[in-house]
Amino acid sequence: MKHTLIKDISNFDDETIVVRGWVQAKRTGGKVIFITLRDGTALLQCIIESFIDSFDVAKELNLESSVILEGKVRKEERAPGGYELAVTKVTAIHINKEDFPISKQAHGIDFLMNNRHLWLRSQRPVAIMKVRHTIVKACRDFFDENGFTLIDTPILTPGVGEDAQSLFPVQYFGKEVFLTQTGQLYLECAALALGKVYCFGPTFRAEKSKTRRHLTEFWMIEPEIAFAELDDVIAIAEQMICFITKRVLESNKKELILLDQNIEKLEKIQAPFYRITYSEAVEILRSEKTLTFMNEELQKESKKLAEKEKMAKDIEAQLQGGVKAWKELKLKKELKELKEDIVDLQRDIGNKPKHIELAQNFIWGKDLGGSDETIISRMHDRPVFVTHYPKEAKAFYMKHKDADSKVVENVDLLAPDGYGEIIGGSQREDDLDVLIDAMKANNLDPMDYDWYVDLRKYGSIPHGGFGLGIERTVAWLCGLKHVRETIPFPRTMGRIYP
Repeated sequence: MKHTLIKDISNFDDETIVVRGWVQAKRTGGKVIFITLRDGTALLQCIIESFIDSFDVAKELNLESSVILEGKVRKEERAPGGYELAVTKVTAIHINKEDFPISKQAHGIDFLMNNRHLWLRSQRPVAIMKVRHTIVKACRDFFDENGFTLIDTPILTPGVGEDAQSLFPVQYFGKEVFLTQTGQLYLECAALALGKVYCFGPTFRAEKSKTRRHLTEFWMIEPEIAFAELDDVIAIAEQMICFITKRVLESNKKELILLDQNIEKLEKIQAPFYRITYSEAVEILRSEKTLTFMNEELQKESKKLAEKEKMAKDIEAQLQGGVKAWKELKLKKELKELKEDIVDLQRDIGNKPKHIELAQNFIWGKDLGGSDETIISRMHDRPVFVTHYPKEAKAFYMKHKDADSKVVENVDLLAPDGYGEIIGGSQREDDLDVLIDAMKANNLDPMDYDWYVDLRKYGSIPHGGFGLGIERTVAWLCGLKHVRETIPFPRTMGRIYP
C-alpha cells in the first residue's frame, strides 16, 4: 500500500492508510501505547492497542526510532491536526539502541548547538526551517514574477567587496583569494547585460563579533537594476518585504503560533514604510524623546527581570519540596529556560546605560552601530528606511549625492522591534573619475578592479541594488532572540561544529 503524508491525513477520514516516520513522543498506559509520529510534514497521534500482532514491536520503540504504521484514520479534535491513527500493524525500520540525546528534560543552548544535527528534529527548529523555506521561496518568486534573471556569482573572489577587515583568505593554487562578501560587483556586470538580475547564495564576513545578530557565514539575496536611482531601489525593497511578510502569514501561521510570534504585529507590515535620512536618525538618537524612551525600556526590563527571578525562585522551592517525576521534568525545563532569559535580560540591562550614552553622544559621520539601529527600530512599528549616510562610513562604490556632498545615495532598512538592519543597498557610482577617486580614498588599487572599472567606460548608466540578509529576516519574522537559530548549521566566531 502506498504511504500517506501526515499533512494529508484529513483526506482519508475513516480509511486505512500507511504512514512512516520517526517516534517524536511515546507514552505507555497499560494495554495501550500512544505514539506521536513525525514524518517531516506534520505530527500524527497514533494509538496502538495490545490486541494487534505487532504490539511487542511497538513496546520496543524508543524516541526517534523509525517505523511504518498501518491503521485506520479517525477524527479526534484533541489530536494534532484533528485526526489520529488507530494502528493495526507496526513495522520497525530501525530501533535505537541508545536513548536519544534530545529529550524532554531541560537542555542549555550550548548542548543543543553541539547536538544541532539532532536538535533539528525538534518542533521549534522544524518550524523555523519551514518559515525560512517560505522566505527564500517568496524572494525567488518575487524576483521571478517581476522580470529579474537569476545570476550565479563567484564565491571565490580576488578582492574586497565590502570591508577589507572582514575578509576570509583562502589559498587558491598558491595565490591568496577571499570568500565572497557580496555578489554585487559581479551582479552589476550582469545588470548591464540583462537589465534586472539577482543572485542568491552564501556570503562570508570575518567580523569578530559575538552579537546575537551576527554570523560569519550567511545567505543573502541581492537584486541589481539597470537604469535605477535610489528611489527605485527603495521601492523594490519595500514591495519585496511586503510580499515576503504576506507569504509567511499565509503559509506559516501554525509555525508562528508555535514560536509564540505576535502575528498582529506582522499584519501591520504594510507600505508605506517609514523613511528618514541618516542626519534625522542622528537627531533621533540625541533627542530627549529617545532618552525618555530608553529609560522607560530600562525600567520595564528591570521589572521583567525581577518577575522572572521570582518565578525561578518559586520553581526552585517547588523542586526542593518534592514533586512527581513528570512534573519535576516539566519544572526543570521551565527553570532552565527562565535562567537563560534572566541571563539575557541581565546582559541587556547591563548594556543599556552604555547604549543610552552612545546614542546621546552620537557623532555625525560614524556608521550606525547595532545598538543605534536597535533604538531606532524599537521606536517604530513598521520597517524604517534610513538614507544618505556619510560617504566615509560606506563602501567605495556608492554614488555621491552630488559633487560636493558629504553623503551617498544609499539606504539601510531597519526591521522593527529592535531587529536592526536587514537590507543594505545603494545607487552605484556611475561616474568613472569619481569611482576611481573613491577607490583610492579607500586604499584600493583601481588596477585590481580593471574589469569593474570597465563598466563605467562602456555604456555607463544609473543603476543600483541591495542585499537582503536571509537569517536576520528569519529572526525578525519568527521573533527569535538570536540569529543562530535561523540557519541549519550556524557558523560564528566560536562555532564551527557540527
